[in-house]
Amino acid sequence: MIVVDQKIKVLAISGSLRQKSSNTALLKATIGLAPENMVFTMYNGLGELPHFNPDLDVEDGPASVKELREQLKEADGVLICTPEYGNGVPGTLKNALDWIVSSGEFVNKPTAVISASPSPMGGNLAHASLLLTLQMINAEIVENGKVIIPHITLKLNQEGVITDSETRQELHALLQGLEQACSR
Repeated sequence: MIVVDQKIKVLAISGSLRQKSSNTALLKATIGLAPENMVFTMYNGLGELPHFNPDLDVEDGPASVKELREQLKEADGVLICTPEYGNGVPGTLKNALDWIVSSGEFVNKPTAVISASPSPMGGNLAHASLLLTLQMINAEIVENGKVIIPHITLKLNQEGVITDSETRQELHALLQGLEQACSR
């Protein structure tokens, strides 16, 4: 019997639209730590999604929503990295998740969540809020799949390299949990 090495497809979503976002840089650095059998697609349509409106959530609804849903369907798992704005999840990320409530692409989907902030709290309120939303849409938060990173500007350099060994270890464990959940 021949065993074929199966690639694990992961959709990576940054909760920030900022060009030089530390969360986007951290997401890319985390992807760089992943095992070779994990293939990542960066979701770049967050800013293109219309404001959630149930009246638009119909079969021939917005193309950008269809694209997000299709990318989620194709993914074996999801990795989200988000900052905290106004003590919560950035509106654009929450808007994207609102579009998924009725369609179910997150149901039992292995998911890992990172929040990072220059603050000493690491975006903990956004993290908690995001987990509540993901729980409501039945995402499977994987073992070791929740990481909060305070003082991100001291742990990620200008080149986007993780300089803190403890942070790197936490992210390795997160990726390992995501890999194992997606392989089941």
